[in-house]
Amino acid sequence: MQAHQHFHFVLMGRYQLLSLVSALETLQNANYTAGQELFTWSIHSSGPTPISSIGTREFTCQSLDDIHNPQEVVIVGGPDVAALEDPKLTVWLGRHARRGVRVSGLTTGAFVLAHAGLVENAAVTLHWQFRDAYREMFPDHELSPRPFVGDGTRCSSSGGVSAIDLFLGFVAEYMGEEFSGRVSESMNYVTLQQVQQVASAEASARTRVKNAPTVAALEIMESNLELPVTPPQIAAEIGVSTRQLERLFNKHLGQSPKRYYMHLRLRRAYFLLTQTKMPVIEVAIACGFQSPGHFAKCFRAEFGLTPTELLKSRVS
Repeated sequence: MQAHQHFHFVLMGRYQLLSLVSALETLQNANYTAGQELFTWSIHSSGPTPISSIGTREFTCQSLDDIHNPQEVVIVGGPDVAALEDPKLTVWLGRHARRGVRVSGLTTGAFVLAHAGLVENAAVTLHWQFRDAYREMFPDHELSPRPFVGDGTRCSSSGGVSAIDLFLGFVAEYMGEEFSGRVSESMNYVTLQQVQQVASAEASARTRVKNAPTVAALEIMESNLELPVTPPQIAAEIGVSTRQLERLFNKHLGQSPKRYYMHLRLRRAYFLLTQTKMPVIEVAIACGFQSPGHFAKCFRAEFGLTPTELLKSRVS
C-alpha cells in the first residue's frame, strides 16, 4: 500500500463539472475513510481558467508549468471537440507520457489523449454523444463499450458518475480492494457500482431494452450506419421473421425497425455535423445517404431544419 498520491486535473473548455466532482469526491471520501490524507490534487489548465459545463468558474487553475514530475494526470473534457486539440497540452502530455505517467481522460478526455498520440495501443471510452465523432476522427483506435477503462497507463471514463468507478479502481490499486469497497460504502455507491460494472456506453444498452432479439437487432443497426442493411436482412441475422421484428420494435421501442434505424443514422449525422468539421456530403455518406437531397429531407423531418441550416445557426 502507498500512503500518498497526488492527482493533477487539467480542465478543458466547458469541462463536465459532474465528472470532475465525482472524481474529487471519491478521493476525498478515501481520505475520510482512512482518517488521513492519502490523496491530494491540484487543478490546472493550459490557458486561462475555463468555464465549466454549468457556465461558472468553480476552480482557479494553475499553469501546466507548475506541474513537476507528475504521476497521475487527469484530463476533464467538455463538449467542444475542436477545442480538445490543444497544441500546448499535446506537447506537454507527450513529454511526460514518455516516462510512464498515467494519463486519464474523463467525458471527452479521450480526444485529448488521441491527439497527443497516447492511445494507439490502448482501448478508451468517452461520453456516448461523442463516440461517432471519435470513430470518424480516429478510425483505427479501439473504442471500448464500457463506461470506464481503468487498466494500464491510459485510462478513461464516459462521463458523470462513471468517474467514481474509475477512481475507486485507482483507490483499490493504491490501497487495496477491501479499502476501496469501504470508500464505495461511505459514498452510498455500492448498488450503482454493481450496475456500472456491466453497463455499456453503446446506444443498444441505453435503450434499457431487455429483449434479446431486439437488442441484437439494435447492435446490427449500430454496426451498419454507413452501409445500412434492410429489416429482412436484420431479421434473418437474428433468426426471426420480418413481421416478428416489426412487432418486437413496436412493442419495445414504439416504432418500426425502419424508423428507428433512420433515427440512429440521423442522430449520428447530427453529432458529426456539430462535433466535427466534416462537410455535409461526407456526413451524409458516413450515415448511409447517397443522395444529398434525400439526406436533407430526412434531416429536416427529424430536426426541423436542414444540415446546412443547422450549421448556419451555430455560426450566427
